[in-house]
Amino acid sequence: MNALIADEAAAQAWLVETLGVDAAGMERLGRLVDMLREENERQNLVARASLDQVWQRHIVDSAQLLSVSRGTSAGEGLGSWLDLGTGAGFPGLVIAALQPERPVVLVDSRRLRTEWLARAASTLGLDRVEVVLSRVEDLPVGTHAVISARAFAPLERLLPLAARFSTPETLWLLPKGAKARHELEELSDAWRHVFHVEQSLTDPIAGVIVGHLLAAPAGTSERSRKTASASASKVSKRKSKSVRMSGRLQGE
Repeated sequence: MNALIADEAAAQAWLVETLGVDAAGMERLGRLVDMLREENERQNLVARASLDQVWQRHIVDSAQLLSVSRGTSAGEGLGSWLDLGTGAGFPGLVIAALQPERPVVLVDSRRLRTEWLARAASTLGLDRVEVVLSRVEDLPVGTHAVISARAFAPLERLLPLAARFSTPETLWLLPKGAKARHELEELSDAWRHVFHVEQSLTDPIAGVIVGHLLAAPAGTSERSRKTASASASKVSKRKSKSVRMSGRLQGE
């Protein structure tokens, strides 16, 4: 097991020495930290106490997914990355800051969060970032090279929601905290997968579920399609709440 990252100095050193982040990447991350602190005064993006360990608790906790995925085709390539329930942009906005050439889609259902994410991406010059204001149920079908979700939903609820965005080649990277092994053990055998748990580098009791979804239970795709279709129908009957932003906020 890799040594745990114990403090802010160790977190920044790990980014440079182990992950190989260059000066431009560290500058983007530093600006992201500054923007996060400032915005957290206006809306509760993260727990205030966690800002004292922001590099360890949020930046490296997100960036470690690139280390976990090394050696995989999805991790080594620059295919599109879908981050569900992105909240303050963890892990997706950190991934975009580290790999600005990679398309990253940040999805959240809260307008204030997505407005801030769009501003942050624009300020950092991350023009491959797409911010989507939407519930996951309302997203159109489309596959991605990587899917991440940081404590967004239990695995048994997440997979039925998100399977339609996946192929057998899609790499799933799911930071799960202390419940990672339990959630994987509780997953129905009807889901064909090659998931395992990696130890988090930032928390001794936390884990990251990593792997590929090979096949969903019979009928899952159809149920997901019907759910998405029903949601889309409801949205079309009222003013749409799904807004896509790329570097700037676009009106409804």
